[in-house]
Amino acid sequence: QVQLVESGGGSVQAGGSLRLSCVCSPDIRDTAWITWFRQIPGKEREGVAAVITAARTKLYGDSVKGRFTTSQAVANNTVYLQMNDLKPEDTAMYYCAARDVGNGVNWNNAMTYDQWGQGTQVTVSS
Repeated sequence: QVQLVESGGGSVQAGGSLRLSCVCSPDIRDTAWITWFRQIPGKEREGVAAVITAARTKLYGDSVKGRFTTSQAVANNTVYLQMNDLKPEDTAMYYCAARDVGNGVNWNNAMTYDQWGQGTQVTVSS
């Protein structure tokens, strides 16, 4: 199992950018998938972006394609989520999650992940 710690959230105006970080310990290579989810109160967690750590394959949710980019830095066990052209509807708590098995069909199913970080809040004002 791995432990995940997110950081980088904050408040920004619409059109702005933020970069979230997810530090995976002890080693990012100890997990197969690291995925970013977001959640607003009363709603289910939404898959935002995923990376298969060994293959560096990336997947994105339709609502963020073209605006968000995920990347990994194996040397410092970190996965990033670069968020550009932020919109008020991007306001949510953002979490990173890890799992050892799964496929591209269910990458955004939160139930298939068993390790979660504590979350970092992103607030976008209009």
